[in-house]
Formats: sequence, C-alpha cells, structure tokens
Amino acid sequence: MELNAIKPGQGAKHAKRRVGRGIGSGIGKTAGRGHKGQKSRAGGYHKVGFEGGQMPMQRRLPKRGFKSQNLRFNAEVTLTSLEQLGLVDVDLLALKSAGLVGQHARNVKIIKTGELTKVVKLNGVSATAAAKASIEAAGGTVA
Repeated sequence: MELNAIKPGQGAKHAKRRVGRGIGSGIGKTAGRGHKGQKSRAGGYHKVGFEGGQMPMQRRLPKRGFKSQNLRFNAEVTLTSLEQLGLVDVDLLALKSAGLVGQHARNVKIIKTGELTKVVKLNGVSATAAAKASIEAAGGTVA
C-alpha cells in the first residue's frame, strides 16, 4: 500500500447536488424552494421557535422547577439491600463494588425499607433516624 493509492471507501463520497442549473437537471428554476415566500428568498428564514410574531410556545408556558446537578452524586440504599449484601463493615467502596450505588456516588444514605437482622457497621455512610434505630437494634453501629 502506498500513500498515493489511499482512496475513500466505496460509496463514502458522492457529488454535491447542483441546484438551479437548468430545467433538464430536474432541480432547475426555483431550485427546490417552491414559489415565493420567505423561505424561497436568499437570507430569508427565522430563528428556531419563531411563530410568525405570535408569542412562541416556550414563552407561553410557565417556567417550572429546577433539578440540581448535584443530585447525581447522591444515592440511597435500603435495609433490605444491606441484609442481602451480607457484609459486616459497610463503606462507600463496598457499596460501589457490590453495585448497590453508582460509580459517581459520593453521599450515600441508608433508608428504612425492609428489616435488618444482621450486624452491620457503617463507615462514612449516613442513615435516616428510623434506619439508624433499626441498625442499632440489630447490634450494628453508624459512624
């Protein structure tokens, strides 16, 4: 293979459509723009969302809500999941390796859904008041 022999793949390149080059071409005269109107003229177009002067949809509807980008760093784990995990020492790294929280998670909170019978020691993981009570009742600790 030589550098001067390199060519694009078959069908990768095709001739540009040349509009307005006579009636025999099939796209002559109006060049596919139709007759008259703003869209047929050079430079004649409008911005996205423009509705001919009518109040645009994005301005007619009320602004509502806000979703913080920091939420992607928060995660929740249930007591049922902790029970199934079967580890005594639970920290953020253990939860990530088990797949209970995403890899982006920074703040993990244990919530009281289900029951816990095993002893669990939480390190660097917070818990709701009810979940903390359940963990301590089972003989575990929340640090």
